Amino acid sequence: ASVAKGFTCYMHPIIFFSKMDFSQSNLFGYIEDLQELTIIERPVRRSLKTAEEIERLTVDEELGDIERAVYLLSSGQDIQGTSVVANLPVLMRQNPAETLRRVLPKIREVLHVAGVEMQLTAAVSFLTVLQEESVSIHTYSHSFLHIILQNLEHRDAGVSNAWLETLLAVIEALPKETIRHEILNPLVSKAQLSQTLQSRLVSCKIMGKLANKFEAHIIKREIIPLVKSLCQDVEYEVRTCMCRQLEHIAQGIGTELTKTVVLPELVELARDEGSSVRLAAFETLVNLLDMLDADDRSQTVLPLVKSFCEKSFKADESILVSLSFHLGKLCNGLYGIFTPEQHLRFLEFYKKLSTLGLQQENGHNDNQLQLQTLEQEKKYISVRKNCAYNFPAMIVFVDPKNFHLELYSIFFCLCHDPEVSVRYTMAISFYEVAKLLNSGVYTIHKELVTLLQDESLEVLDALVGHLPEILELMTNGGENNGSESKLLSIPDLIPALTTAEQRAATSLKWRTHEKLLQKYACLPHIISSDQIYYRFLHRMLTIILTNNVLPVQKAAARTLCVYLRYNRKQEQRHEVIQKLIEQLGQGKSYWNRLRFLDTCEFIMELFSKSFFCKYFFLPVLELTHDPVANVRMKLCYLLPKVKSTLKIPTDKHLLQQLELCIRKLLCQEKDKDVLTIVKRTVLELDRMEISVDAFQKRFYENDLLDQEKERQEHLLLEMEQLEKEKQQNEGRSTNINDKMFEKKRRDSKTSSVLAKSITLSVPGSSSGTSAGKDDKKSKLVRSQSFSTQALHPKYSNIDKCPNKSSATGYTSSVSGMGKSCLLSFSDDSFRTHSTGNSGNAAFPSSSSRNLFNSADQKTNGNKEGQSRKMSM
Repeated sequence: ASVAKGFTCYMHPIIFFSKMDFSQSNLFGYIEDLQELTIIERPVRRSLKTAEEIERLTVDEELGDIERAVYLLSSGQDIQGTSVVANLPVLMRQNPAETLRRVLPKIREVLHVAGVEMQLTAAVSFLTVLQEESVSIHTYSHSFLHIILQNLEHRDAGVSNAWLETLLAVIEALPKETIRHEILNPLVSKAQLSQTLQSRLVSCKIMGKLANKFEAHIIKREIIPLVKSLCQDVEYEVRTCMCRQLEHIAQGIGTELTKTVVLPELVELARDEGSSVRLAAFETLVNLLDMLDADDRSQTVLPLVKSFCEKSFKADESILVSLSFHLGKLCNGLYGIFTPEQHLRFLEFYKKLSTLGLQQENGHNDNQLQLQTLEQEKKYISVRKNCAYNFPAMIVFVDPKNFHLELYSIFFCLCHDPEVSVRYTMAISFYEVAKLLNSGVYTIHKELVTLLQDESLEVLDALVGHLPEILELMTNGGENNGSESKLLSIPDLIPALTTAEQRAATSLKWRTHEKLLQKYACLPHIISSDQIYYRFLHRMLTIILTNNVLPVQKAAARTLCVYLRYNRKQEQRHEVIQKLIEQLGQGKSYWNRLRFLDTCEFIMELFSKSFFCKYFFLPVLELTHDPVANVRMKLCYLLPKVKSTLKIPTDKHLLQQLELCIRKLLCQEKDKDVLTIVKRTVLELDRMEISVDAFQKRFYENDLLDQEKERQEHLLLEMEQLEKEKQQNEGRSTNINDKMFEKKRRDSKTSSVLAKSITLSVPGSSSGTSAGKDDKKSKLVRSQSFSTQALHPKYSNIDKCPNKSSATGYTSSVSGMGKSCLLSFSDDSFRTHSTGNSGNAAFPSSSSRNLFNSADQKTNGNKEGQSRKMSM
């Protein structure tokens, strides 16, 4: 026991276990291995530990944490000492005074002879103590800073870098005076040429950090001389390191000193004999473009960049990858000083990089057609990937108006690149490209279809991230933004979307499939309701029934509910509801019945309470008699949400059915787990308050949201009825016009009196029909405008509660929801149909609608009286 306590107590922070797969296929193999190990367990343990070793690892159980730590650091083994160092933050939290007085000096002694593992552990522990603020910064600098500085020049590069990262984090928190005396003053000697290479490299990184801690005059007087010295160091590693720190130093000293001090050093380093030094100078110049004026850009930076571009293909290919990565930032940073010739030259250079390694000039072999090594091929792939990354910046460079002429061919090549990484980068940046093109986005619809059908699921996953926004720009951003011509802008969109979903379904990457199904919920705003019904809605139901991945099934269920929510045909809605109840709620597999309950949760989220109560309330309660305990258990968890959909007194009979089912569960349930959940649910249901039909303040937001959902459901019915009447009127007017034309042709030779009588009677009737036709047309336009605004997910987000209002009436209280939601049943465009079609409504109307119905009846009565007067 003492061995276990003394040894394992400090072992847990540094023990790492490899990942093991305990799936059913591999479990039996593991059991067999464990059985084999039990046979040789005792001989192995006897051979590993001797009595002397056990005695050496034994620790007194009565020792406290501080005493045990001191003992293990003094006489324990290295692995125990490393465990103590790893637990230093814990000791600092428990007893900081004793830890600083007794444990930390021991750690300082041990680190002189410690190995790499203990050194790395100590660097991490010291940084953790700083971040947790266990002690004040003054105490920390007094106790820990000297230990950090002593280990900076460790012979192992990894250990030195670990201590350097800790020191750089400490510098951010230290006061200026401490930094100046403890770090800056010793840095003067550490940066001398006589010091080791590792010491000078550490000095470079420290100076880059100190540039933001002091005023400009201190930096100019004390740091800049060291910077110039290190920029002229004999070792190219030091020059490269110092060159990369010049960016931080420039930000610390300001624009004026950057121009006189930093820029000349960068120009000289850009012509250095070492390729890594030139690369560092180039990248630093690009990052400092914002701090340079137009003269410095045109006279200093531009000639250097031109020389880099010229040498990159000839003698210095090492800078080619970096140049392609920074080209977009470089072109836009120098845009104001380019001549038209230089503008064209840089554009051609970008085009050349975009196809590097794919084709050669003039279509024949030359010096560049030598056998490419694997390293060159990887370099060319990286260059094309960087060009894909910079494509949105190059659109800004050439102006989106010139995209089709200047960059479309490159866009086509990058979207069809043979390398997956290039196409993946294009898929990620596709949304940015679409936003920049704006009204010209229709020019890249073919590439969208191509990426949707890409053979790599990584490309599809990257594209799907912004698919709703891309499709919205495609259908509404271009010139063809009418509701009837949405599909004309992307003719192959629907086959591409269905193909993408099928490929994701047949792959093993279920997360991509889940993400795709979630994004497909945007389609009601993109394509027509019939297209969704015939191409996507039934597919979602099939996925729920046949897929084996639960997140995928839930994503398909929610998207199916969204499609049902915005479906504009009552017959189709009833068919889908019936299939959900029969194939899921009454399915043979208990798994399908569980998914039915998940679907009902989404129904309650997306639809009004009256809709759920009418179609799904009783089918849900039928599952209280389900033979599978898991189904009954899931139903019990759902019952509070089910009860919240009821309204009293309208749904009083449903409340009685709910109470009856709960009584049966309490009396007849035999499963202990289910019975426990039922009792807990009964207590929760008793505490619930049921909303009534009348408007109540305590249910203000929920009632507003539910009434808005119900209003939109009624408007869907009215739109369907208006479309039917429009079609009937159009057919009737066509027949009347044909008959009148034939009659006029036959009676063209009759008397003028008869002709006058015909002209007097026909225009009167035609004007009446045209007036009625115009009236219906105006109603249809207004209803369609609601379907494009109120039903749009962006304008009618049913997941969010509407804004509160202090108005008394429902219509005025909804006024805070935005202009797209201002249509109500008191509007003239919906009065004539709300009463006439009440018998055929797919969604029941709650009693809160009585005010509007009565108002509609009055207006209908007035209109009937007016029509009688007109007929008389």
